[in-house]
Amino acid sequence: MYHVFYVERSTKKVEEEPIYGHIFIEILYGSKWWMRLISKIFLPIFTQNAFFSKWYGKRQKRASSRKKIDKFIENYSICMEDFIVPEGGFASFNDFFIRKLKPGARPLVPGDKTLVLPADGRYFVLPEVQESSFFFVKGQGFSLKSLLHDEKLAKKYEGGVLVFARLCPTDYHRFHFPCRCLPGSAEAICGHLYSVNPIALRRYRHILWENKRVITRLETEYFGDMLYIEVGATAVGTICQTYEPDRWYDKGEEKGYFEFGGSSVILLFEKNKIVLEEDLVKASSQKLELKASMGESLGRSLL
Repeated sequence: MYHVFYVERSTKKVEEEPIYGHIFIEILYGSKWWMRLISKIFLPIFTQNAFFSKWYGKRQKRASSRKKIDKFIENYSICMEDFIVPEGGFASFNDFFIRKLKPGARPLVPGDKTLVLPADGRYFVLPEVQESSFFFVKGQGFSLKSLLHDEKLAKKYEGGVLVFARLCPTDYHRFHFPCRCLPGSAEAICGHLYSVNPIALRRYRHILWENKRVITRLETEYFGDMLYIEVGATAVGTICQTYEPDRWYDKGEEKGYFEFGGSSVILLFEKNKIVLEEDLVKASSQKLELKASMGESLGRSLL
């Protein structure tokens, strides 16, 4: 059995993650010979055709899916005190999945020159992203040009800071702006729908630049130009944008949400614009993710 560990920011302790759908993920992305055989046959069905994810996503919108909610909350110890529960309960499992926070449930770190984490999730950072940078496994290259589908844009962010936030199915799945900013239009890049779990990333480093993703360019006052990228994954039905382009947003305001499934957010900053919090850098240097909440400190401006 494969294990995924992370550092819990609030306690600084290393914890093991309970993986939703772990058997499915291990079989499709495992390294044993029989897993590789199964993967070769079935992985394209689940990742290279949106039919499965759309079909599974639609099932989570049925009224009958409500019966899964209580057990899911119990199994993964989800604290519902932070969330708005509609009168009469959630209409479906997906309705629960895209639940909203109560006002004040995620206090924002103050200061115009401080950045906040954009989502609840597990964070991995690259303080200086290069083509030779790696995620989780030493020696596995990272392609900025492939991620952005734009060579000129990749050059602009070469040597900058990359922040990777992995959202598990158990997490709050709305994402927010990390600072005051002026966002442009969201630009979609079609792609596959691989899992973004570390088990999958260890085997297929190309997932992050082959999966379906949406890129938004942000103009900021104190952090230079910034890229905000949402990455889809297996069973993610839709990446929904709730913001309006070309108007200013304050730190912590909602940008959008993911419908059912695990997914991720990537932030890209230009070189010499920000410095990251030390605990993020330390955990990533140890090949561990840091679990933290939206609104907590990401870093500060160097401008």
